Amino acid sequence: MKNNFKNILVMICRICLGFMFVYASLDKIAHPEEFAKQIGYYKALPFGLENVLAIVLPWTELIVGICLLAGLLVDGATLLSIIMMLVFILAISQAMLRGIDITCGCFKVSADSDKLGLDTIIRDIVFLVMSFIVLNRQERKFEFLPKSD
Repeated sequence: MKNNFKNILVMICRICLGFMFVYASLDKIAHPEEFAKQIGYYKALPFGLENVLAIVLPWTELIVGICLLAGLLVDGATLLSIIMMLVFILAISQAMLRGIDITCGCFKVSADSDKLGLDTIIRDIVFLVMSFIVLNRQERKFEFLPKSD
């Protein structure tokens, strides 16, 4: 019973994260120039890198989301999810600590998207925890060390 609950929890987390990443990527892919501006507003990267990130990040989110939804390369997708969530939490936190009043750019790149706030950080922490739940699932397809008989 306990193992069945854990399997269901892992599946729910994997599907939720997958849909979240796919959804988060779509507007950014459609409007890379606006997303680059959103990244620039965080004032965390050297000039010019926001353009590279605006192109690479949304496609990474899309691929991670598709992998999580399809159940393919789940460990790699989950590791990328953890890394992205940690970076997002750090970026949002530093902007808030510096008093930068901007929109998140998390799901929409328009000016009417959500403002940065504690709720944004909490949401990303929840996604981070969900990522760790998926990473620590029991059904591993590989082993680092061969079994000894």
